[in-house]
Amino acid sequence: MKLDEALLKRLCVAKSFKEDDSARVNSLHFSSDGHNLISSSDDDQIVVFDCEKGAQKRLVNSQKYGVDLARFTHARNAAVHASTKVDDDVRYLSLHDNKFIRYFKGHKKKVIALEMSPIDDIFMTGSLDNSVRLWDLRAPSCLGIMHVQGKPVVSFDPEGLVFAVGVQSEMVKLYDLRSYDKGPFATFKMPRETKCEWTGLRFSPHGSFHIFSVRLFPFQEGHHHIPPFPPPFAGKYILLTTNGNVMRLLDAFDGHPMQTFAGHLNNRGVPIDGCFTPDSRFVISGSTDGRIHAWNAESGFKVRQKLLFFFFAFSSSQLKKIMNHIQHTRIHLHPVRCAS
Repeated sequence: MKLDEALLKRLCVAKSFKEDDSARVNSLHFSSDGHNLISSSDDDQIVVFDCEKGAQKRLVNSQKYGVDLARFTHARNAAVHASTKVDDDVRYLSLHDNKFIRYFKGHKKKVIALEMSPIDDIFMTGSLDNSVRLWDLRAPSCLGIMHVQGKPVVSFDPEGLVFAVGVQSEMVKLYDLRSYDKGPFATFKMPRETKCEWTGLRFSPHGSFHIFSVRLFPFQEGHHHIPPFPPPFAGKYILLTTNGNVMRLLDAFDGHPMQTFAGHLNNRGVPIDGCFTPDSRFVISGSTDGRIHAWNAESGFKVRQKLLFFFFAFSSSQLKKIMNHIQHTRIHLHPVRCAS
């Protein structure tokens, strides 16, 4: 089934996950199979939802350490999350018996970015202590540390071979995971954001290519730096989200700015996450007025001015189920508040 603009306009709420209180949800993450959704909130709770039933499966309290950036690991009943109290450790939690498996110590200030590798037990964190650390769930000590200038945003490419670090809201560095200690194999420098800060970075999930098989760029100070033989990686685009009312789309190959997505409301200066559809043809974002907006990634044009969904975080398997539901059901759209 092909996702096009006409079908995207018809998408609406398929499942509603309701909680008893109004504490702000600070993170959402799907399991790799799309069957479960994990959320963390400012009331120090972790909730796991069944995406098939739209029902809560498990509730875990983290009153002592707080919780932010909760992420499923590749194990079925385990997650990692950042702490908001006591210290700045990352904690590895068994959801089966509500016990911590391991603490990852090293950051001296709040962790503001946490991403799992899509292929194994490696994960990456970025902190207000101006460092990015690589970890392995099986070991308490970090595998590597990179000192950066400013707040970092981080992401793995879909194949888990490359990771990106965005710094100072003006520079994206690409690293080969197998030789990150040698420095970035590509550096993309852009005009620095003056009205907002980068708060997130994502590779698109679709498209893979070998950089060195297409073209080579000589090094130029203050411009793009791509050495002769960087590794192959997947992900055609890089999406940079902000705490303003714009998002930037870059070509993941040469760092060329492709689109600026605007028109969604952010009058509170909060980080608003954006994501790609599974085929990378569209970019989705929330807004502070509770609406969801969508743009065509190639053209940059908005698909629809106001998409009235509850929230639009999805995996590819969830998207297929939602589209199938729409084709067999007549659903009326109503404006609702967006979970952010």
